Amino acid sequence: MSMSKASVILIVIVLLLISSKEAASIQSGSRSILRAVSSENKAQVDYAVDLNSTNFDAVLRNTPAAHAIVEFFAHWCPACRNYKPHYEKVARLFNGPDAVHPGIALMTRVDCALKINNKLCDKFSVSRYPMLFWGPPSKLASGGWEPKEEKSEIHVIDDGRTAERLLNWINKQLGSSYGLDDDKFENEHLPSNISDLGQIARAVYDVEEATFFAFEIILEHKMIKPHTRASLIKFLQLLVAHHPSKRCRKGSAEVLVNFDDLCPPDMWSPDKQEAVSDDKGMLGNFQICGKEVPRGYWMFCRGSKNDTRGFSCGLWVVLHSLSVRIEDGESQFAFTAVCDFINNFFICEECRQHFYQMCSSVTAPFNTSRDFALWLWSTHNKVNERLMKEEASVGTGDPKFPKIIWPPKQLCSSCHRSSNQRENGVGQIDWNLNEVYKFLTGYYGETLASLYKEKDRLGDEVTDGAIADLVASTNAVVVPLGAALAIALASCAFGALACYWRSQQKNRKAKEKLELRYLKRTKPYSH
Repeated sequence: MSMSKASVILIVIVLLLISSKEAASIQSGSRSILRAVSSENKAQVDYAVDLNSTNFDAVLRNTPAAHAIVEFFAHWCPACRNYKPHYEKVARLFNGPDAVHPGIALMTRVDCALKINNKLCDKFSVSRYPMLFWGPPSKLASGGWEPKEEKSEIHVIDDGRTAERLLNWINKQLGSSYGLDDDKFENEHLPSNISDLGQIARAVYDVEEATFFAFEIILEHKMIKPHTRASLIKFLQLLVAHHPSKRCRKGSAEVLVNFDDLCPPDMWSPDKQEAVSDDKGMLGNFQICGKEVPRGYWMFCRGSKNDTRGFSCGLWVVLHSLSVRIEDGESQFAFTAVCDFINNFFICEECRQHFYQMCSSVTAPFNTSRDFALWLWSTHNKVNERLMKEEASVGTGDPKFPKIIWPPKQLCSSCHRSSNQRENGVGQIDWNLNEVYKFLTGYYGETLASLYKEKDRLGDEVTDGAIADLVASTNAVVVPLGAALAIALASCAFGALACYWRSQQKNRKAKEKLELRYLKRTKPYSH
């Protein structure tokens, strides 16, 4: 081959290499552009909840929000498409786990262009698109709207064509001053729980959230050990019988029924871990308070800052609500169940030690539910008194919800006989314990459950299955067979369901033995 030919071939190869690199860079640039467009589209999140005729009633009945807005629209309507960004700007404030003002209003939409929603849109006499309705969620779920209807709690929003005008309309209804630029936890309109007795009703959602997080922490930190299993079972027994939420009672019962399978003694041994892909084990797939929980935010227990109140507040409400629901014969059982649960499963070390010291200082068994409820109340105030001093010295308290000795006079004036000022500034209160107990039972009993009862009058969540029936009718508790000898049952009701559980276990084991015998008989001989 001559030198000229070789040079030509070399030049061609170089040109091909250069062109291939340019093409690759163009393709790479195209992919980058596509990724940027994709990520940009992905960042556009819809905050408003899409409803249809199949989930309309259920979503509205189960929302913790005090108010709801329903936008009826048609996806083919240009005005509706142009209005959507305005609606979403307002929905960002009220909807979802990152809501700026959670629990105030649930913002939803229904597409009337879908045939499945024809009857639903007719119920509300939808005559134009978009058309917005405002009202209590329960009223929207159970009814409709007629143009000539008088004294209806459902109102047409007639001045909400932009985000600003819609939010102004909402502010007029609530007497609030929310703004489109509000940021999370910068809310000057947080409801006070100091003087408003009815605010505790909103905590029924927080006790569900706190129950979920308590068990989430237990699973995340792998805290179910052979020496802590009995403590967990006792606390679950208490939840099954007396948790104020039916969803949590049902979920706790299901966990107890399947406890030996969900939480075997060696559940976090290396051999078991290889067989289970999820670090939380099979129990991690259990929704102890139903599929709606967690919601991702707090209602009564929401602090003015991201790192205040929340779970610790919710857990205290759980404990108080249990203390006022037990019978006299269960008081000592409830005391040991709560103390052992905090000692074994509350991960804040200083708080755990302080609480258990107060448990250990009790020298005589509790004979009445009143004694236990008042002990827990007194213990909570001692914790608050300690934290008041610590938070004052380092400035970590919630400025809108400072720790106080509880209940204040604004909530229960009859609870206070008199008060004297100590040297450290904390008042020494002469309590009327009869009035305090009366207040506790009303506050954490009927008032706490009032909102839940209103939204779930039929109680259909606990009607399916033999276990749920027994729990609802007898306040009974299931006891796994392996733990029955280690745990003293709190009442005859506990024993009733324990017997049922034991019989189920015996039947299951008998069936397994029969199957094993059959397999042995039919197994071919090896030669």
